[in-house]
Amino acid sequence: MSKRKKKTNDTRLIVAASEHDPDMLYATRFFAPDAFIFLEAKGKRTLVLSDLEIDRARKQAQADEFVSFTALEREVQGKQKKAPAYEKVLSHFLRKRGVQSALVPANFPLGFAQELATHKIRLRTTNGLFWPEREAKSDDELKLMRRALAITESGLARAMEVLAASKPAAGKKLSWSGRTLTSEILRAEIDSAILRAGGLPANTIVAGGDQACDPHERGFGPLKADSLIILDIFPRDAKSGYFGDMTRTVVRGRASDAQRRLWETVRDGQALALKKMKPGVDGLKLHNEVKQFFTDRDYPTEVRGGRQVGFFHGTGHGLGLEIHEFPRFQKTVFKPGQVLTVEPGLYYPGIGGARVEDVVVLTKSGTRMLSRFEKRLEI
Repeated sequence: MSKRKKKTNDTRLIVAASEHDPDMLYATRFFAPDAFIFLEAKGKRTLVLSDLEIDRARKQAQADEFVSFTALEREVQGKQKKAPAYEKVLSHFLRKRGVQSALVPANFPLGFAQELATHKIRLRTTNGLFWPEREAKSDDELKLMRRALAITESGLARAMEVLAASKPAAGKKLSWSGRTLTSEILRAEIDSAILRAGGLPANTIVAGGDQACDPHERGFGPLKADSLIILDIFPRDAKSGYFGDMTRTVVRGRASDAQRRLWETVRDGQALALKKMKPGVDGLKLHNEVKQFFTDRDYPTEVRGGRQVGFFHGTGHGLGLEIHEFPRFQKTVFKPGQVLTVEPGLYYPGIGGARVEDVVVLTKSGTRMLSRFEKRLEI
């Protein structure tokens, strides 16, 4: 687990389910499916949890004090028959603790905020990250992210196994284990491998041919021999909550000259970005350099026949407890400790789509690769 987060003099308040809220998970390192209360006041961290969760939290969560929500609820309910609303209990707890103002995440529930306002408890949100230290990953976090990437790589390895065992059949459709290999079947094999490795798959992309020209198309139907297939896998480590994210583009069979040239250009574009990434470099400037590199290789980004072609998405994004986490590649000046994906792509209907994605951490002088999987076009 990561080291305890640095405490501040600010009074901080979160009310959220840590399974879905990265700020709560970062603060507590405790998974819970239902909302609970986190309060940091005068350097002391208190969690208010249901009877269902409080004993488990005492063993697993990072906090100084654990308070029963049920006990607070009884105090508010008194002799009334109806149990009070959650926000009434929240307000009661904060008033008992003498909280007059607090810093909350930007997504703090409006209904809760309105209830607190009636009791003169002032809330303010941060202009940026609620936990600014989330931007630079600690050594402990990097180990957790490496584990998440190992889970991701297990999914990629299974995809390569299945594709290698498949054979072209009628109409160039791939056949595997006596049936047509579809995006859905290969995705199920990838996701099963991820589950076995301790990950939680989500919306894995297996898109072949022109389907891959829509970068977020998950893929459907038969996969074909001699066709570009994008495999984009981004599971969550079930134990830590950190995400992995990697993409490879392959051809089962023989790539045409046009497919090979497209793929090699994307690979070279990624190599250019990786070479130039270092602290102080402007992400937008580097993104535009990659786009210009593609244009110079005769792969312009434009609209053809009413649809986008070329390189029309970001070069990468932050990765951590969110799949798309601060910072955005194009909206940051790189700093040591940032973890980002680097995933340029090119998309031209008739040829197909190609994308290659790896994960790096910014060091003092450049980057260190966290993902480890071969880049191979033909299987």
